[in-house]
Amino acid sequence: MRIIFFAGKGGVGKTSMAAATGIQAAESGRRTVIMSLDVAHSLSDIFDLENGLLDRNRGRPIKVGKNLWIQELDIQEEISKNWGDIYKYFSLLLNTTGLDEILAEELAILPGMEEVSLLLYINRYAREKKYDVIILDCAPTGESLRFISIPTTLEWYIKKIFRMERTIARVVRPVAKRIYDIPLPTDDYFAAIENLFKRLQGVDEILADPEITTVRLVANPEKIVLKETQRAFMYFCLYRMNIDGIIMNRIIPREVKDRYFDGWRENQKRYLDRAKSYFSPIPIFPVDLFRSEILGYESLRDLARKVYGDRDPLDRFFEGAPYSLTKDNGEYRLAIKLPFLTKKDVELNKISDELIVRVGSHKQHILLPRQVAAMDTVTATLEGRDLLVRFGGEHHEQGKE
Repeated sequence: MRIIFFAGKGGVGKTSMAAATGIQAAESGRRTVIMSLDVAHSLSDIFDLENGLLDRNRGRPIKVGKNLWIQELDIQEEISKNWGDIYKYFSLLLNTTGLDEILAEELAILPGMEEVSLLLYINRYAREKKYDVIILDCAPTGESLRFISIPTTLEWYIKKIFRMERTIARVVRPVAKRIYDIPLPTDDYFAAIENLFKRLQGVDEILADPEITTVRLVANPEKIVLKETQRAFMYFCLYRMNIDGIIMNRIIPREVKDRYFDGWRENQKRYLDRAKSYFSPIPIFPVDLFRSEILGYESLRDLARKVYGDRDPLDRFFEGAPYSLTKDNGEYRLAIKLPFLTKKDVELNKISDELIVRVGSHKQHILLPRQVAAMDTVTATLEGRDLLVRFGGEHHEQGKE
């Protein structure tokens, strides 16, 4: 199986890129499903489907072409399939606090329910080998990172808290019934959580396996978008997910001669150059702005040709993490792959929350997590093919370097 995430800031064209890639994968003979992780589902819109068709489909995969399906989850359907006793308890708890019953039912749809449901589908499809390819149209960056962190968080909860919480609830429940009006969770509630965890087991290995899963970040050549893409790049690296491409979307074509766009074109060129320095050696795929709205199967197929040309969209365009961050005895260590260098070739600068690595005329900016950026001291050594940067010292306020 092959899984490809399309992630990035909201509004940059992730859905179009995911749909276009799915079409090209399906036309090469692979059974492909495109799944939406964004609560504001727009896959059906990009394929220009009748809304009534999806309303009757209840979140199941719907065929949109030969070897091609799309799937937009219906949270109410997922509640009945996966969240029954968990949802019932939270709904009852909220209703007990004085909320109207209908409002309590609405608020009982907790953040993460849809993401966990999607992870369950990925795990099931991988085990059953139902599809050759899963394309994920991700939500904006922050929600995407919550999605990939769920298996680790749930595993920690099950191992550290769950059994103790279940035991305490069993012991305290008879007493609490006599003293308090607030209901404690039943054994059915805990059994439902345990069942969910069992059905999710193994999905974290699938997502972190570079032979199966890669991430493609979609961006526009603009300052704010590029900053967000840097942040996404850093966090996906920290989750050990392999990023194999940056798609730089909506570039004003050279043939547009109107002087009105001269300033735009100049800015875009500057940010394209900056993107190359930020993300090297990850390949960048520049995509020109289309003359009209991308809508429907044919225009999405044209987009796929613009992005990939003759290349197979399921290839891994880059293999291996360009850097990794670890923590050992309170010291953060950033390992950057820089082969064939000597110490005199490298220059380091840390400005606010960025580490700037200069190698000859090449410069790379690495956005640092807050805890790392707040460290006082930075030292670096070359160890084999890696530049190892160590961060230590007391925390300090930002901007004091």
